[in-house]
Amino acid sequence: MQINEMIRDREVRVIGEQGQQLGVMSSREALDMAREAGVDLVKVSPSAKPPVCKLIDYGKYRYEMDRKAKEQKKKQKSLDVKEVRLSPNIDVNDLNTKSNAARKFLEKGNKVKVTLRFRGREMTRIDASRHILTDFAEKLADIAVIDKAPKMEGRSMSIFLAVKR
Repeated sequence: MQINEMIRDREVRVIGEQGQQLGVMSSREALDMAREAGVDLVKVSPSAKPPVCKLIDYGKYRYEMDRKAKEQKKKQKSLDVKEVRLSPNIDVNDLNTKSNAARKFLEKGNKVKVTLRFRGREMTRIDASRHILTDFAEKLADIAVIDKAPKMEGRSMSIFLAVKR
């Protein structure tokens, strides 16, 4: 954003403090007009032909913009991805425990990445172990939907679950 002497354009379209059009004039005239009013000349639209400048108090303008950005950030909800790790030879009770943990994450509004990690000879039984992830997703079907289908990534297979809307 360019202000006052930083504006090097020959001609600029000037907008007053209350939003009224003051017309197209040289940047020197616009700068003199801003000094008379005791405000700054700020280029708000540099890509327009001619560029658009506004007569405003720059400090107040920056404060308002920062406040709006802070307000937008406050309204924004951050979405976390929680991970649950499983192994191909997991027992039924362990699977229930892990699914309960994932249920808690989903109830809080987070996404869940369920990872099935293969080690050593377990890599030869990848296709036989795919059902573990689908069973896990079925246990949480009342609260979650599959966001991304099971996918192999190196020595692990992952599935993403998101909260049902």
